[in-house]
Amino acid sequence: MKLLALAASVFAVAAPSKTVQLAIIHAVHGCHVWQSSQALSPKGVLTLTAGTKVVVRVNCPMDFTLTQVKGPKLALGDPTLHTGTQRTIVFRVRGIYVLRAVNLQSSAQQGLQTLGADNQPTLTVKVI
Repeated sequence: MKLLALAASVFAVAAPSKTVQLAIIHAVHGCHVWQSSQALSPKGVLTLTAGTKVVVRVNCPMDFTLTQVKGPKLALGDPTLHTGTQRTIVFRVRGIYVLRAVNLQSSAQQGLQTLGADNQPTLTVKVI
């Protein structure tokens, strides 16, 4: 029985973690929103289990600075996200995280038509 319990714990550690795909895209109202398979919004909320990876891709034609506003320290790497690139963030520790993406160019500078001011997308991640 002890051998079976040991084997189960080894396989639990070796199991691959889940990955969630997100993108920052251009939208006519407010310019920037989070896109996932579930929703489009400038304020995204995810509930994840510890060890889950979030891949953030910039599909908007401008660059962003990604900063952590709240939560246990994350390894974000270079804070600049360039258009067409992606970043993988691993949420290893339970807690509530808040990330903010701030555009480095405005809609007007990029020649994009928008309604209203540019959004600064925020992402709240609850790791359980």
